[in-house]
Amino acid sequence: MFDDADPVLERVRRLALALPGAGEKVSHGRPAFFTTKVFAYYGGSVKVDGEYVQHPHCVVVKPEPSEREALTQDDRCYVPAYLGASGWIGVDLTDDTDWSEVAELLDDSYRQTAPARLVAELDRR
Repeated sequence: MFDDADPVLERVRRLALALPGAGEKVSHGRPAFFTTKVFAYYGGSVKVDGEYVQHPHCVVVKPEPSEREALTQDDRCYVPAYLGASGWIGVDLTDDTDWSEVAELLDDSYRQTAPARLVAELDRR
């Protein structure tokens, strides 16, 4: 479901794996970044009229609830199948992507899911 040599994935991978204790695994056919829990996926889908529409070049994250509302108003964002009900949001990545924003989204999602000791390590950096 993904190309390991995808340059967009490589940029997401570099940002996600720079976070303390972060690892990568394949979950449901997609790269997933995790500590003790997953904090981001690369690629996602949304169900439209009974069919799944793929978003192969996106990052799926779990933002703070206050940020989620703003993201749902953004045309680049969508509520992903399955994970959306638990507060996750997908953000499509394009040639115009602001990578500092992606880093912030990953940081926020990491803070929502990582153990306190790893968040403290991140804060010490």
